[in-house]
Amino acid sequence: MSSWLGGLGSGLGQSLGQVGGSLASLTGQISNFTKDMLMEGTEEVEELPDSRTKEIEAIHVILRSENERLKKLCTDLEEKHEASELQIKQQSTSYRNQLQQKEVEISHLKARQIALQDQLQKLQSAAQSVPSGAGSVPATTASSSFTYGISHHPSAFHDDDMDFGDIISSQQEINRLSNEVSRLESEVGHWRHIAQSSKAQGTHNSDQSEICKLQNIIKELKQNRSQEIDDHQHEMSVLQNAHQQKLTEISRRHREELSDYEERIEELENLLQQGGPGVTETDHSKIYEMQKTIQVLQTEKVESTKKIEELEDKIKDINKKLSSAENDRDILRREHEQLNVEKRQIMEECENLKLECSKLQPSAMKQSDTVTERERLVAQSASVEEVFRLQQALSDAENEIMRLSNLNQDNTLAEDNLKLKMHIEVLEKEKSLLSQEKEDLQIALLKLNNEYEGIKSTATRDISLDSELHDLRLHLEAKEQELNQIISEKEILIAEIEELDRQNQEATKHMILIKDQLSKQQNEGDSIISKLKQDLNEEKKRVHQLEDDKVDITKELDVQKETLIQSEVVLNDLHLTKQKLEDKVESLVDQLNESQKSNVNIQKENLELKEHIRQNEDELSRIRNELTQSLNQDSGSNFKDNLLKEREAEVIHLKQSLSELEQLNENLKKVAFDVKMENEKLVLAYEDLMHQLEESIADNKQLSLEKNTIVETLKMEKGEIEAELCRAEKRLLEEANKYEKTIEELSNARNLNASALQVEHERLIKLNQKKDIEIAELKKNIERMDMDHKETKDILSSSLEEQKQLTQLINEKEIFIEKLEERSSKLQEELDKYSQALRKNEILRQTIEEKDRSLGSMKEENNHLQEELERLREQQSRTAPMADPKTLDSVTELESEVSQLNMIKDHLEEEIKHHQKIIEDQNQSKRQLLQSLQEQKKEMDEFRHQHEQMNATHTQLFLEKDEEIRSLQKTIEQIKTQFHEERQDIQTDNSDIFQETKVQSLNIENGSEKHDLSKAETERLVKGIKERELEIKLLNEKNISLTKQIDQLSKDEVGKLTEIIQQKDLEIQALHARISSTSYAQDVVYLQQQLQAYAMEREKVFAVLNEKTRENSHLKTEYHKMMDIVAAKEAALIKLQDENKKLSARFESSGQDMFRETIQNLSRIIREKDIEIDALSQKCQTLLAVLQTSSTGNEVGGVNSNQFEELLQERDKLKQQVKKMEEWKQQVMTTVQNMQHESAQLQEELHQLQAQVLVDSDNNSKLQVDYTGLIQSYEQNETKLKNFGQELAQVQHSIGQLCNTKDLLLGKLDIISPQLSSTSLLTPQSAESLRAGKSDVLSESPELLQQEIEKLRKSLQEKDATIRTLQENNHRLSDSIAATSELEKKEHEQTDSEIKQLKEKQDVLQKLLTEKDLLIKAKSDQLLSSNENFTNKVNENELLRQAVTNLKERILILEMDIGKLKGENEKIVEISRGKETEYQALQETNMKFSMMLREKEFECHSMKEKALAFEHLLKEKEQGKTGELNQLLNAVKSMQEKTVVFQQERDQVMLALKQKQMENTALQNEVQRLHDKEFRSNQELERLRNHLLESEDSYTREALAAEDREAKLRKKVTVLEEKLVSSSNAMENASHQASVQVESLQEQLNVVSKQRDETALQLSVSQEQVKQYALSLANLQMVLEHFQQEEKAMYSAELEKQKQFIAEWKKKAENLEGKVISLQERLDEANAALDSASRLTEQLDLKEEQIEELKKQNELRQEMLDDVQKKLMNLANSSEGKVDKVLMRNLFIGHFHTPKNQRHEVLRLMGSILGVRREEMEQLFHDDQGGVTRWMTGWFGGGSKSVPTTPLRPNQQSVFNSSFSELFVKFLETESHPSIPPPKLSVHGMKPLDSPGRRKLDANTPESFKDTAESRSGRRTDVNPFLAPRSAAVPLINPAGHGPGGPGHLLLKPISDVLPTFTPLPVLPDNSAGVVLKDLLKQ
Repeated sequence: MSSWLGGLGSGLGQSLGQVGGSLASLTGQISNFTKDMLMEGTEEVEELPDSRTKEIEAIHVILRSENERLKKLCTDLEEKHEASELQIKQQSTSYRNQLQQKEVEISHLKARQIALQDQLQKLQSAAQSVPSGAGSVPATTASSSFTYGISHHPSAFHDDDMDFGDIISSQQEINRLSNEVSRLESEVGHWRHIAQSSKAQGTHNSDQSEICKLQNIIKELKQNRSQEIDDHQHEMSVLQNAHQQKLTEISRRHREELSDYEERIEELENLLQQGGPGVTETDHSKIYEMQKTIQVLQTEKVESTKKIEELEDKIKDINKKLSSAENDRDILRREHEQLNVEKRQIMEECENLKLECSKLQPSAMKQSDTVTERERLVAQSASVEEVFRLQQALSDAENEIMRLSNLNQDNTLAEDNLKLKMHIEVLEKEKSLLSQEKEDLQIALLKLNNEYEGIKSTATRDISLDSELHDLRLHLEAKEQELNQIISEKEILIAEIEELDRQNQEATKHMILIKDQLSKQQNEGDSIISKLKQDLNEEKKRVHQLEDDKVDITKELDVQKETLIQSEVVLNDLHLTKQKLEDKVESLVDQLNESQKSNVNIQKENLELKEHIRQNEDELSRIRNELTQSLNQDSGSNFKDNLLKEREAEVIHLKQSLSELEQLNENLKKVAFDVKMENEKLVLAYEDLMHQLEESIADNKQLSLEKNTIVETLKMEKGEIEAELCRAEKRLLEEANKYEKTIEELSNARNLNASALQVEHERLIKLNQKKDIEIAELKKNIERMDMDHKETKDILSSSLEEQKQLTQLINEKEIFIEKLEERSSKLQEELDKYSQALRKNEILRQTIEEKDRSLGSMKEENNHLQEELERLREQQSRTAPMADPKTLDSVTELESEVSQLNMIKDHLEEEIKHHQKIIEDQNQSKRQLLQSLQEQKKEMDEFRHQHEQMNATHTQLFLEKDEEIRSLQKTIEQIKTQFHEERQDIQTDNSDIFQETKVQSLNIENGSEKHDLSKAETERLVKGIKERELEIKLLNEKNISLTKQIDQLSKDEVGKLTEIIQQKDLEIQALHARISSTSYAQDVVYLQQQLQAYAMEREKVFAVLNEKTRENSHLKTEYHKMMDIVAAKEAALIKLQDENKKLSARFESSGQDMFRETIQNLSRIIREKDIEIDALSQKCQTLLAVLQTSSTGNEVGGVNSNQFEELLQERDKLKQQVKKMEEWKQQVMTTVQNMQHESAQLQEELHQLQAQVLVDSDNNSKLQVDYTGLIQSYEQNETKLKNFGQELAQVQHSIGQLCNTKDLLLGKLDIISPQLSSTSLLTPQSAESLRAGKSDVLSESPELLQQEIEKLRKSLQEKDATIRTLQENNHRLSDSIAATSELEKKEHEQTDSEIKQLKEKQDVLQKLLTEKDLLIKAKSDQLLSSNENFTNKVNENELLRQAVTNLKERILILEMDIGKLKGENEKIVEISRGKETEYQALQETNMKFSMMLREKEFECHSMKEKALAFEHLLKEKEQGKTGELNQLLNAVKSMQEKTVVFQQERDQVMLALKQKQMENTALQNEVQRLHDKEFRSNQELERLRNHLLESEDSYTREALAAEDREAKLRKKVTVLEEKLVSSSNAMENASHQASVQVESLQEQLNVVSKQRDETALQLSVSQEQVKQYALSLANLQMVLEHFQQEEKAMYSAELEKQKQFIAEWKKKAENLEGKVISLQERLDEANAALDSASRLTEQLDLKEEQIEELKKQNELRQEMLDDVQKKLMNLANSSEGKVDKVLMRNLFIGHFHTPKNQRHEVLRLMGSILGVRREEMEQLFHDDQGGVTRWMTGWFGGGSKSVPTTPLRPNQQSVFNSSFSELFVKFLETESHPSIPPPKLSVHGMKPLDSPGRRKLDANTPESFKDTAESRSGRRTDVNPFLAPRSAAVPLINPAGHGPGGPGHLLLKPISDVLPTFTPLPVLPDNSAGVVLKDLLKQ
């Protein structure tokens, strides 16, 4: 740019300098001429006119010569102009090249960006594959990142165009998976083989069963692993999506923070200067780096300041020049003032003339002659003076116009312009006045001329002068118009400048607004970051709490250890055990020394064995190399097999020896482990004895000291363990010495006092701890050492014999474990052996197959060669002159080649068909995938739509409901004060509730859609799987058939060739016979030549044949490879089908058009190829026919050479076509592969869509954040519910106690009379049934409450009826008892005392019940209020959801509109750019045309004026008075030439100005485009940078500092460029000013010449400066490139750093995942508690109503109890000693119904009831054992009158088969049950566990809820107080053996899943009556 401007400026300067010089000379001459004319005007009044005419002619000649010289100058200037235009074109081309280079650089940057994105995606894939490595399944995620990058747009298709590298990587993963599948299949086959062999050999069945079990376990483990991997991948994808979203947010924030980092750097510098205390050590390093960057920037600043100073010096020089120009202007102003003075003088002279005229008028008639002459002279002089003055004014006006035009360019000299304009206006006014005065004078002159009619010559001259004056006035008016135009142009320019200023102000305002917005966004980002930090801190606090809990647990453990140590201070026999231990320790020390020695020996032997193994391995490798060499040398030799067998035998032998060694090592390990166990036991015993000793000696004070010492030693343990792990081997050597020292210290410790014993005790504890550590280290060392089995066995056997009694049990267990380990190790060894053998076998098979192929080809070649040799021998045996022609041979060879080519063609066609089928199959799969993609897209749109609707509704309703929430919060705070303690327990579970609500809401929204989709998808997937399996089977069958066909074709081809060769041999023999009969010498010579040629061709053909055979074998190998690839692809397909089956249902409509087009193209290509093949086959057939006809026609040499050449050409063509076909086949293969890659791409897109769905679900979860207020209220309700639940449990417990007491009472009453049991049981049963009803009803919704209340009322009425009947019965009984009351008063008194006690208990219980009722009422009121609040909140949430959905819809519509408007704006901008370029071009052309027009008009005008002047000259010459007119004409011509020159110069300057403006605008546009491109590239770089800079703030700061540096440098560069441009403009302006000054200083010739020299010097200086600027620009460009290289290096270093940080973050993420899993478990457990609490809230509402009813019933029951107690008193008095008649009757009848074997049991029972002793009963049985007839049936079959008999149940079919005791129990149960049917409670509450109603309820609940419930119930019970373990007393399932009513108590019914389980009640499982009867039987 600068070089171009410099060249332009230099060219213009030179041209202007030359113009200025010529103008200076010209103007100097003109000014001299005008001066001479003025001087002569006064002198030549008296001279003759002839001399003046001569002088005028001379001047005319001089002016002509000057005019010619000026024309030459014009032509030179035009040439220079053309040269400058050429230069400009060249520079523009160079500029365009630079632009292209920049564009290339931009493309390189884009490619680099794409490469970086690929690296990112690879990193993401690696990050995903790290956790999934366990299962070796590739992690399939988005990434993209695409991740990818994936861009990290919200849309799922941020990377639609998949990279080829990703496709390759996915293909590699598929291949790897297929290999793993094949390996697993081989292992399965191996295990099957082992199982079959074991069956065949008849091995142990136990081993087989174990193997089967192991296989099943392996399968289960594999399934579990696959499931875990899938879950893990799913979690990883979710985490990655969330991570990408976070990254995008962070990058956006970093972009916004770029502007603030400069201020931060300055603050850091200030802190460094102040040495602030707040700066940490980590900040110091960062500040140091920042200081370095600041120093670099300062050095750059110094350099830039130097350059600026240089520029300022140049500007000062220019200012000096401007000041000189201003001085010149001052001189011109003075001249203006002089001119004004002269004008005043002229005015005075005009007045004098008027006076003279007035005086001369009276004396005119008298002195006519004299006056006429004087008047003439005076008029002439005055007119001449006026003409000169007007000319001077014109020249001044023109000079001023030129100055104004120049001053329009200079902004600095605006004030001077205004002053000059004012002067010009004043002068114009004066000119107008002068012109008026001149007109008056001319009128006066005309009057004088009229008066003096005699003087005609003067009149004619006056007329001519008038015409000239008129022309001059017209000229002046034209000039004035030009001046007005210039003024108007200047005003327009000023208006444009003002508009630009306005635009600039608007732009600044817009920038300020953008800054404000960015600052707001930054604040928001900071707030989000602070929130995230708070969340992190909260999580850290939780972790610290957990650690504190852990510390507390450890402390509790320590306390428990101390208590254990204290508890062991009981033993007394210390000294004896101590002596024994000392002996044992000594023996162990000896054994340890021996074992160390043996270990050393073992290590030596191990080293020897390792060396031996290495030698064996070297030998093996050498033998393998020899084997491979021998295999390469001789393929057919059997030697390799023998060698292989020998080597395998050696290998097997070595492996056996290795296995033996391993077994020995394992035995040694066992022995070592035994020794270790014994050592540990001895050490423990030793420690126990030591503790016993010290504790027996020490007092209680010493015990406290021991506790402190133990705490200290525990603290010391940690440090010693950490320090002494490294020194394990050294301590092993010191062990024996330390043991001896301990023994000596113990022996010394006996004699010491109690204080000395304490000290030694502490020291011994430390030593014991050290010994423990050393023993642990010894274990590790013993495991490492490989022992010598013989020596160690001898040593250890002696030790084992001594200690067998202690370690028998342990040895048995260890032997069992070792057996298992041996089995596993053997199995592993066998697996390894078999796998190695399989690999070797596969390698050998491959080599054998290759050798077989090579052998077959070699054999075929040998046969061909032998046949050819035989032919050659036969030909040689015959005579030389016989030499037959071999034309037929060549023809036959050609035919064979043609047939071979046809065969190859057929083979290729078959392959093409096969590939077409494959392509069609893949197309079908593609279509299905695309259809599923489209459906997924639709689903995604629907989800987004729902999401936006939810957002809209939420935002609206949150605003509306804030006030309501505040009011609710007040109520919540009141509840908080009441239940503060319970809230503390549940604070940790807030997040869990929140998550659960999220899950519920999501499932409610998406549940219906998923259910509808899943059914259709499963059906479609099943169909798709079946179709795919059929296709795979068909493809396999086709492949097999093709392989068979290829093999057959190769064999058929060989057979056909051999047959053809034999036929040709016969034909040759026949020809020989013919040739022998004929003798044609010429023909023979000719045929010999042909024979030689044909022999050469034949050799070539043979070479071609060999090549074809090679190609055929190569194709076969390729086919086999393809088969392998197809098999791998099938394995990959099987995996992909699982995914495709899930998605195939959705993919049926999309993408069919594309596949149809591709299939149509392929079919069209195939048709064309078929047509070509048909044409070729027809050609071949015609050629064969021609050949056959030619061979039959010509007997000996009748084959034409032309036909032969044609055949060869045809053969070449066929070969080319075959090559084309092969190429096409390869293309088809590539298309197949591409289709596969595209399918992989589609799968990845599917994964991306799935990830997008997950992202949307995350967004939905974010919406739930606003529900936290509701959750808090919900938590407070839960705390209330917990209290209610606890109180309910207490109530139930009290009820259970009441039941127990009642059961005891009833038991006692049953002893008195079994009849009373039925009546007494009614009350507890009714109460219990009501309670059970109460518990069951809790599970139902509040809508069913009214129905259940009505049912309960009915049941109450039934109960009342039963109570009345019982009361009547009781009255009857009391009447009967009254008679017998006197006999039994004693028993009645006892019962009275018992009844009094019961009454007291019942009073206490009643008080408790009343208290609980009051509490329950209070709690129920609170619950009702909380439930109302909850329902209000739910309604609010629904409204908010609707608002959110509406807002989402609006946002979608707005986004669509915005996208459309953006597209339209871009189109409009492009159109406007095109229009601007066209407009600029049109402006340029218009300017050129206008300049041309002006020139032409000016030329026309000048020509007209010249013609007029010449006409006047001719007239004057005719008249003979031409002197004065010639002078005037010359003056006019000179003025006209000057005006022409000035106008041309002005036009040139205007054109140059406008061209400069256009060029400047074009350059500015180009600069803006370049800046835009740079900005885009910078944006892309920043995006990548922000994507990478995610780890730490320090690295982001460094990167931002680098970016700031870059931005500063760029700013400096732009500033320098602007300064350069301004300096160049200033230089150009200066040159223009210089030229203007040269033109303006026309009158002072000497000054002008000096100034011309000065300007030339200045131009040379400016050129040098321009060169310097060009050099400085080049240097700047170099510096820029250097900076770019540094930036690249920085970026690469930062990339590596970021990779490392990404790896670290991955590790952190894995740790966090583990923590998340543990937290999730806790969440689940807490959620379980919350679920139960939520159920309780619903149930408690029902309970409140039921409690009120139960209170009323309790009061009734209390009254009934009082009545019953009174009646019981009477009954007890009356019925003591009596027997029930009905019972005895039933027993009597039942005796006869029972079998004979069991009748004695009935008699015994009767005896026990009647009070007969056992001995008496046995005597009766001995006396009479005869069977009694059925007299017992009445007791069991019938019943009492009051109690009806029950129908038999199906499980009571054979009463007679069961025992008598069972019958009796059942009878009593039937008697004890009430006759009235039990009350029917609500059907909903009484449902069994698996009823359909229950299932419906479960189905309605979301799946996640069920899962959490299941996991909660299974995992931890201690978290939730409601989920206590159920006791055995409460059965979960209906007991089978009950009567028709089942168990009498409803609380004992099966507990449904919906009801919460409370603390176990001590209630018996069955009726209390049944228990009493069983107790009776036991007696």
